[in-house]
Amino acid sequence: MAKSRSPYDLHPSVAYLQAILANFAARTGLSPEAWTALLMAQGPGEPTARLAWLKAQGLGTQQAQLVLKRLAPAGPGAFDDTPEGYLAAAPGYVDSQYGGTKAALRPLFEQVVLAARGLGVDVKVCPCQTMVPFYRNHVFAEVKPFASRLDLGLALGDPANIKDPKGLLKETGGFTKKDRLTHKLELRSEADLGSALPWLQRAYEGDGK
Repeated sequence: MAKSRSPYDLHPSVAYLQAILANFAARTGLSPEAWTALLMAQGPGEPTARLAWLKAQGLGTQQAQLVLKRLAPAGPGAFDDTPEGYLAAAPGYVDSQYGGTKAALRPLFEQVVLAARGLGVDVKVCPCQTMVPFYRNHVFAEVKPFASRLDLGLALGDPANIKDPKGLLKETGGFTKKDRLTHKLELRSEADLGSALPWLQRAYEGDGK
């Protein structure tokens, strides 16, 4: 039911976070909610000091961040580490990215999403707070807005194996850093998207192995 309320798909990281939450009490001695209560009773009042306090009690950074989220359950994305919470928060992530001066880029973004979904039924569109990644088996592309353009990041592998006669692709340095996304294209118009489609399809097909 949760998925039907969202135009987006469940981010793979949510399953990872759910595993952390499932083992929270066994690994830390308390549930996230109990840690929240302890923090409010014994921890510092300054928000910037709370993360350090939790880590001083033996929590890892990610564990501490999951506790801190539970201080403001009514806030946007407060429980985006649950399937229901993430799918409810995802549209707001996109709205925030394409608000204000970047609102004019929203139609182009929606066209990119349609193009990505048209590659196959296994494409998943999973917004984060600052970008929107596309997944098949792994992330194969992502869209990030800037003042006057979208950057379409692509997982294309070794630049030495890429032939780009039009000179459209830009290397991100990702291959050297062993990141998934190795190239990007700058999109300012529907025409730019048309030129990008073969590369988007190549990234999708390369993730099918």
